[in-house]
Amino acid sequence: MSELPSDPAAWAALALAAALVGFSKTGINGTASLSILLFATVLPAKESTGALLPVLVIGDLFAIRFYSRHVAWPVLARLAPWVVIGVGAGAVALWYADDALMRVVIGAVLLAMLALQVWSRLRPRPDEAAPPRGLARRSAAAGTGVAAGAATMLANAAGPVMVLYLMLSGFPKLRFLGTMAWFFFAVNLFKVPVSAGLGLITWTTMLTALILVPAVALGAFTGRAVVHRVDQKQFEIATLALSAVGAALLII
Repeated sequence: MSELPSDPAAWAALALAAALVGFSKTGINGTASLSILLFATVLPAKESTGALLPVLVIGDLFAIRFYSRHVAWPVLARLAPWVVIGVGAGAVALWYADDALMRVVIGAVLLAMLALQVWSRLRPRPDEAAPPRGLARRSAAAGTGVAAGAATMLANAAGPVMVLYLMLSGFPKLRFLGTMAWFFFAVNLFKVPVSAGLGLITWTTMLTALILVPAVALGAFTGRAVVHRVDQKQFEIATLALSAVGAALLII
């Protein structure tokens, strides 16, 4: 990203995307897919992954501020080495991909992640399913870590993977939000030098993120305020449907 957008409509779309980032970090995670789609629509698909990353870090800071006391550190420790492997694999793929291919990759990753969210809702609720133990728990952590690392590097789309993993682990809401907050803050910080090395983060990218801070803040405070007041199931169904349409359009 070498220069700031000049079209007011582009800035409006980026501001909406930034607000949805804040909302997804502190409220309902499913809205993050719309942010990815908006950035990939306004900017070249490959550059959009780097432009969105600093905005995500800002959103992570709000989430940590709100939910920092509710975190499962052992879970994050199990995932960490596998996430590094996944990020590395995603970085290699980004190095060789062109913009046209990246649009298809982002769309495909989003559709796959959306399918995981739908599948997770067809599974037993956390209180009906026993958390994985022993080898099954280690295998789940490995698969989740690699998938989340690759998805977040390619398309900033690891949210649904973590949603599935933590839901099946039976986390209560606050612990779920706190663990998600610290996981993505650490992962996104780890990605910054990798993305900078790939030329996806520039001074223009950072300036864009700073301009969008008020929009992220608005979304974050809104998410915190409404998360306990809305019918989450209906809201997420609508978000999944809109994200699926957008992901399909990226592929087409």
